[in-house]
Amino acid sequence: MIDAKDSTSTRPYLIRALYEWCTDNGLTPYVAVQVDDSVRVPNEYVKDGEIVLNISFDATSSLKLGNDFIEFKARFAGTARDIVVPIERVLAIYARENGQGMAFPMASAPSSGLTQSTSATVVDQKPVSLAPVLQSGAVQPMPGGPQDGGTSGPRPPNTPRPALKRVK
Repeated sequence: MIDAKDSTSTRPYLIRALYEWCTDNGLTPYVAVQVDDSVRVPNEYVKDGEIVLNISFDATSSLKLGNDFIEFKARFAGTARDIVVPIERVLAIYARENGQGMAFPMASAPSSGLTQSTSATVVDQKPVSLAPVLQSGAVQPMPGGPQDGGTSGPRPPNTPRPALKRVK
């Protein structure tokens, strides 16, 4: 029998499942990421130590949702960039259109060499909807998205960034 402390994290499996659910339903999967030195993203788009990334098929190339990292190539202001996000830095994955998704607790660095398991916030065996967060204005859809006739590319540096607010 595997002890909980020895098992792998459920976070990458839940991220892949919600990514698949979004794409199967024609929704745009976004990930909110807490940025530190282990995260490779364009720093000019990081605000308050966080970044929200569109990981849809249309916005990325060579997307790999692995057990340890999310890796892909994306264009930021017309320049192709390699993006690498350690799974433990993902704060949430959600659908841009309706806010449904799952928020994860931020794992602190384990004090021992053991892998720390993570858990997601789940209500009634369904992912928590982030719609109330979106409606409250804490997270705004990205300007230039399909809802206002643009593409789903990155927003210019001077426009407001969405912020994910944890609701407990």
